[in-house]
Amino acid sequence: MRSTKSFSILFWAYTSRAKNEQVKIYARITVNGKRANISLKQKADIKTWDSVRQRSRGNSESSRTLNQYLDQVHARLVQCYQDFKFKDQLITAELLKANYLGDGKNSKSLQDLIAYHNNKITGVLAKGSIRNFGITEKYINRFLKKSQKTTDVFLSQLNYEFICDFETFLHAYWPEGHPRAMSQNTVMKHIQRLRKIIRLGYNLEWLDKDPFRRWKPSFERREREFLTQEELQKLETYIFLIDRLDRVRDLFIFSCYTGISYADLIKLTKMNLHFGIDGKKWIITKRQKTKTPVKIPLLEKAHEILIKYDAHPVTQITNTLLPVISNEKLNLYLKEVADACGIGKNLTFHMSRHTFATTVTLSNGVPIETVSKLLGHTKITTTQIYARVLDQKISQDMTSLQKKLNEGKDN
Repeated sequence: MRSTKSFSILFWAYTSRAKNEQVKIYARITVNGKRANISLKQKADIKTWDSVRQRSRGNSESSRTLNQYLDQVHARLVQCYQDFKFKDQLITAELLKANYLGDGKNSKSLQDLIAYHNNKITGVLAKGSIRNFGITEKYINRFLKKSQKTTDVFLSQLNYEFICDFETFLHAYWPEGHPRAMSQNTVMKHIQRLRKIIRLGYNLEWLDKDPFRRWKPSFERREREFLTQEELQKLETYIFLIDRLDRVRDLFIFSCYTGISYADLIKLTKMNLHFGIDGKKWIITKRQKTKTPVKIPLLEKAHEILIKYDAHPVTQITNTLLPVISNEKLNLYLKEVADACGIGKNLTFHMSRHTFATTVTLSNGVPIETVSKLLGHTKITTTQIYARVLDQKISQDMTSLQKKLNEGKDN
């Protein structure tokens, strides 16, 4: 059980600011030497206030009413203290004050804010994003229960120490069924989601200060895996005798040449095909994740795949441009595809988007601003993750430079 060394309640009058012989009455809560004052919105006659008894002297109507009110306040504060103790919650003077004040902003808790945030994002964010916030919420609750010995905290408790303790908890936590503890980047993602929730509370003025104002994320730089030109060609030319693997390969290749994510790809219909400004076919859609409009001119390889599935039985049923396969099965079958083609990488569908950004576009001189638009990124800094320089590109550029230097010598 959590315990406190001391707990006391004192009623006092602000005599130095008396007006017309009237003084304001305050309640002072002290827990372990830490104080919190509560304005009771009551006044007493300075001549009748007894600072020793902490009550108003006399039998006048005003004195009896005030003393009765102070008895009620004392009883409520003691009850707040007992409730905290019974629930085995952290007890501080500020928390007791917030609890006593009832429905004011100081009594808002972290669970109140999470519930408000969940309601706010429903129907606004993509399902995947909402699911990720749910996972973070699960870890917040585990942290509160295991490290803080409680199920909730008041927003006034949130500070930089709380954030650091949550980060330490995440680093030490080993998710059930996972082969290892959380990576640094996973921990940062969870804390960033908590930050978004807390930032909402700050903007709602439920918090006086933003506890994240000194916190900075520290992500480990990781290279995004992608297929090289040789690996992509292996995948394109391999002949699959099993239809399901052939379809999985086609979906992957289509994404490699369009950059369209799985969530957006399986929803494509003929309504998304348009003739662009160049008179050629484009795909015009909107990203499910960010609601950002995306316009993609069809490269020949992607167009060939669309022709293959035009009027195909599997697309006739779904009325989509491409076969519909669940994300789980798609990634499962991609392991078989990689093995068959002799690709030694952990092939996932999202790698096709990385391949489009790196091997298909940036490596072939497409400006990063154009790639950012094609990918539907809202910030170019997101696209810069892919802006790596491949050895092959370095070799080509240096060969080109050497030719120019040789031409200079000849002149």
